[in-house]
Amino acid sequence: MEKENQTVIPEFVLLGLSGLPELQALLFLVFLMSYITALMGNFFIFSLSLADPALHTPMYFFLRNLSFLEIFYISVTLPKMLANFISEDKTISLIGCATQMYFLLFLGGTECFLLGVMAYDRYAAICHPLRYSCIMNNTRCTVMAAASWLSGIFMSFGETSVIFIFPFCGSHEINHFFCDIPPVLKLACGDTFLSEMVVFVVALIFITFPFVLILVSYLLIITTIMKMPSAEGRHKAFSTCSSHLVVVTLFYGTGIVMYLRPNSAYAPDIDKLLSLFYTVVTPMLNPIIYSLRNKEVKGALRRVIARKCFLNSGR
Repeated sequence: MEKENQTVIPEFVLLGLSGLPELQALLFLVFLMSYITALMGNFFIFSLSLADPALHTPMYFFLRNLSFLEIFYISVTLPKMLANFISEDKTISLIGCATQMYFLLFLGGTECFLLGVMAYDRYAAICHPLRYSCIMNNTRCTVMAAASWLSGIFMSFGETSVIFIFPFCGSHEINHFFCDIPPVLKLACGDTFLSEMVVFVVALIFITFPFVLILVSYLLIITTIMKMPSAEGRHKAFSTCSSHLVVVTLFYGTGIVMYLRPNSAYAPDIDKLLSLFYTVVTPMLNPIIYSLRNKEVKGALRRVIARKCFLNSGR
């Protein structure tokens, strides 16, 4: 069927890694363990930061938002991927595809802004320690978090709308694990140039703005750290930022390559690999990165366990 045929396709087929039938069972186990690890790790950070009063700080307030987001972010794509590994039916409805894309973009856009806000929080803590509690008060933290979530909602609605205004014809096979913009747009009928430009401009704004905020924050942080007289002070200040820097590198590195480029540069195999980093690897590693060598998290865990043991012994 030629591209000019405007027959509406009611469903798509997610090819994923169907070209490797002998590895489907192994891939299912690998991704299942990744999913369980991500859910448990993020739930651990989220619940621990709620349970221990010592972690009721702006830094852990935003980390709690990030962990909550990651639980749903990885759940947008991975359950369907797991089902496709063990099922012959790899179809997804048109509405299901649009819904998956919407929530993927919504949560991904929100994460961009949360990472930017977290960088600003570190800037305020290191560059203005005496005014930190005033700058990052409860009201301002709540507003910044809410703005991050709302930005993701509006951005994803606009991006998804410009993709699914087109009818889909020809092949109904999506050469990907999930309904991402480049592979779905490839199947659209008609001239998609304007939609590609809209997607690019929106992605440029919603990825670049928080990324610039992160860069400026860390330039000011580095300048402040280099002026500190003691090596111990410099090490302590940098250690509070290192986890965030690793997460930013993982998430933004792949996100920029995926979305800030023309659709003509779409390479299915490379895109599949890159997409795994920001949809699976990053949500799985975030709790490990933020808790590894983190004395506050370890101390909070000991206190929570001690309180549980004390309450149980008193019964």
